[in-house]
Amino acid sequence: MAKDDTTREPDSLAGKILIAMPGMEDKRFARSLVYLCAHSNEGAMGIILNQPAPAASSFPDLLVQLDIIPEEERISLPPLARDMTVQNGGPVETTRGFVLHSSDYYIESATLPIDDQFSLTTTLEVLKAIAEDRGPRDALMTLGYAGWGAGQLENEIQWNGWLHCPADPALVFDRDLGSKYDRALKKLGIDIGLLSREAGHG
Repeated sequence: MAKDDTTREPDSLAGKILIAMPGMEDKRFARSLVYLCAHSNEGAMGIILNQPAPAASSFPDLLVQLDIIPEEERISLPPLARDMTVQNGGPVETTRGFVLHSSDYYIESATLPIDDQFSLTTTLEVLKAIAEDRGPRDALMTLGYAGWGAGQLENEIQWNGWLHCPADPALVFDRDLGSKYDRALKKLGIDIGLLSREAGHG
């Protein structure tokens, strides 16, 4: 069934990446990239893409802790499950897991399709599917998410808190968290040194 474009917010940034400006005052979002899963007049919700979880553990560790696999099956996990880490998705609901993944995987009533490249699933079933090599082609898992109330994100953008750029799967799902911020700025043709000097001038 085709999506009804008439219901979309005209200025929605859903499906885009927010890039924190160097002068970002909220330290929780310093040098962060946030993939926006939803954005409307009622608020916004997104997943931070480039922060490890405070008590970073591997995805295989999590699968064992949740009794999805026994310890002895760790060595036989498929590459995606073996290489994933658990990341920090934001300061809201930090004990809840969120899996941002490629749109080739879908669970009825559990998966939120965002666009033709990305979807979000928050049930244990997606973790089991990844462990059994029947899940999405690409995925990242976070604990927590970033949320904004009505008009809050718009105000932060207006006050030069955020830039935004198109979401590139190669950037979103890259395991090298440390390089993502500079790479996102380069997508916009921005020199981080120049941006730092300009930050804070109104």
